[in-house]
Amino acid sequence: MTVHKPVGLGSSIAVTSGTATTSSALSVQTKALRVVATAPAFIAIGTNPTASTTDYYVPSGGTAVLALSPASQTVVGITTGTTTTITFPEGTGSPFGVGDFVSLTSVGQPYYNFTYQPVTAVDSSTGYNGYFSTRVSIGTNTSGIATAFSTDGNLRKSIKISAYGAGAGSLYYQQIQIAGDA
Repeated sequence: MTVHKPVGLGSSIAVTSGTATTSSALSVQTKALRVVATAPAFIAIGTNPTASTTDYYVPSGGTAVLALSPASQTVVGITTGTTTTITFPEGTGSPFGVGDFVSLTSVGQPYYNFTYQPVTAVDSSTGYNGYFSTRVSIGTNTSGIATAFSTDGNLRKSIKISAYGAGAGSLYYQQIQIAGDA
């Protein structure tokens, strides 16, 4: 039997026959997502998923472990504005590409936090305007923040889960770590 270690909070979305329902944003922290369906459902995972009958099928009462692609990076600087620029530590790159969605957690300065915002540009040019580190532009407006960013933060990939019902019930989901066989 495989041993699962839960990570973060579990959640659920309604499964409605003939309709796709999409979850709120989920910051990806592990490589595995466990799902349990109380009604037959087709499942899609991604930045803006809409599940259909061509997606992954989980029968009523069934469980599945689906692969995720986690990505995160330490944040050392933020330039506020109508578009927000995030600076990563010198010598590192960006695990995010244009079109990915991300969420920021800033310890000590929670007013910088945001959830599920798109990456609009990645700048890894060398020595541009005195910067020797990778920066990403995020499509979120932080122009109302006047306090300088002075602490480390963490930028993490975000996704949503969509379920298309072949019956009515719920889809429960939880990120897990697979610890091995018991």
